[in-house]
Amino acid sequence: MLSDPFKDLHPTLDTVNSLDFLDCSLASYDYDLPSEQIAQDPAVPRDSAKLLVVDSPNTYNHCIFRDLPSLLHPGDLLVMNDTRVIRARLHGRKPSGAAVEVLLLEEKQLNTWLALVKPGKRLQVGAKILFDGRSAQSCALTATVIEIDEATGGRLLKFNVPNGLSLLQVIESFGEIPIPPYITNSQADDDQYQTVYAQNLGAIAAPTAGLHFTPELIQKLASSGINSAFVTLHVGVGTFRPVEVEDVTTHQMHGEWIDVSTATVEQIRATKAKGGRIVAVGTTAVRALEGAAAQSGQLEPFCGKTQLFIYPGYQWRVVDGLITNFHLPRSSLLMLVSALIGRQRLLELYEDAIASSYRFYSFGDAMLILPEAKINRP
Repeated sequence: MLSDPFKDLHPTLDTVNSLDFLDCSLASYDYDLPSEQIAQDPAVPRDSAKLLVVDSPNTYNHCIFRDLPSLLHPGDLLVMNDTRVIRARLHGRKPSGAAVEVLLLEEKQLNTWLALVKPGKRLQVGAKILFDGRSAQSCALTATVIEIDEATGGRLLKFNVPNGLSLLQVIESFGEIPIPPYITNSQADDDQYQTVYAQNLGAIAAPTAGLHFTPELIQKLASSGINSAFVTLHVGVGTFRPVEVEDVTTHQMHGEWIDVSTATVEQIRATKAKGGRIVAVGTTAVRALEGAAAQSGQLEPFCGKTQLFIYPGYQWRVVDGLITNFHLPRSSLLMLVSALIGRQRLLELYEDAIASSYRFYSFGDAMLILPEAKINRP
């Protein structure tokens, strides 16, 4: 029998807390959410969002995000994802004049991007797309379909960018920030869909747990002895691709690019050596840290792609606690959080959050899961 090439990407039976693992049907990660609790705008100020604090297997408290310094310990380390959202949604047209919408997913090589295209079926290899900039000073921009990607149904587009520039250098004049489709009536500006520490361009969606931080809160955390470190995961289709298989353990994630630096690894090691806790800010920070650790079985610096899929039964290597928003039903993100505190426990917390008028999804409220609330492992 051939060995499983993904054996380090999934839980194994000897790491399973059996009740959650055996209940692995997609339907078991469903819940009902009133549409009015899908946040359309972020909290203002950012750190005024509600925070559900899960501090043991049986207890939780309702707080405000700005309470975070009093909820963590001096010597704890917050690990944040410093990716920055690009203007990945482009509106173009065929030479005939027919409208085309493009969502950039991933740069494959200079000025060649994998993208989702509407209407895709009419854009075969060789088709051209013309883009008009938002200002009179915008340079001309065109793209040619050079390949059809069977895995995503997308198109590989070669962009003709003038003057030897890269697409990322000119995209500000052509693209839009791709707000998620469940945000249908928002007054938020583009900056409100970026974290205050966003730096490395490459994401098609924000790492939304980080949207709650303000510069003042970060300074207050530092003054309280709570440190910060950064990783990069460029949020892509892997994070948001729907789980479509009934047995969730057979779901395969698309790869996403991560960078876990030597400096961050050293900070994590030093924190753990002194008894501090590693608290990931968002599920993308979790995937970056645990994805890097999955390469060799322990955390080492890593730059490359991860396909790590975390669901109940996962054996945690790095992360002790988590700050996260409230996620869509049947999503891989919901399964990741379930791996930390248990599926049934998480759905009970969601039920209470709904009853307590928490706001959900990207612009919604947050949850802090402290290490004491994690499922015990053998």
